[in-house]
Amino acid sequence: MKTTKKVKNAIKEQKKIYISILVIMTLGILLGILFAIFLSKSDQNMVKDSITSFFQAIEKNDIHYKDALINSFIGNLSLVLFLFLLGISIVGIPFIYLSVCAKSFVLGFSMASIFKVYGIKGIFKAFFYTMPHEAIFFFLLIFLSCSSIYFSKKLFSYLFLKQEINLRRSMKRYLQVFAISFFGSIVVSLLEVFLSPSLLRLF
Repeated sequence: MKTTKKVKNAIKEQKKIYISILVIMTLGILLGILFAIFLSKSDQNMVKDSITSFFQAIEKNDIHYKDALINSFIGNLSLVLFLFLLGISIVGIPFIYLSVCAKSFVLGFSMASIFKVYGIKGIFKAFFYTMPHEAIFFFLLIFLSCSSIYFSKKLFSYLFLKQEINLRRSMKRYLQVFAISFFGSIVVSLLEVFLSPSLLRLF
């Protein structure tokens, strides 16, 4: 009976964490869209030049795949490692939320900017700019962020509230989540560099 109650409480707590992450992610995307809409004229022109140059390079297949892959690896893996370390830092929960919000902000800003530059056609460009690699990465981001927050709370309870927790088992699960996220982000980078440009050239 006691074990069942613990399991129910754990599920309830994790559900709240998932909901909070989704709310923060949605807020970040909306803020990114609003930021793109209310940019000054000079900033809009700068963003437009950057976006058109990016898509022209894709259309001409003028892509430095090695550099692009390295940059993607660094960006994705560093975020995954950062979130993992925040989970074992005890005080990292606010920074986890900020990281998720920042990543979501960039996504919202990018999609809104592409749509502004290309109009209706930009819907397809924005879609394939983010699919499938961004969708997979955000799934991993939600998975890892929630696990980081949950583990951080359990670690705090173990160290400061002296609650009975199987820390070894919890750490093992947390490391498994990290491993899945780490190798998943490698796949995401490969899709971003080699698949996404091919899909974008269709439009």
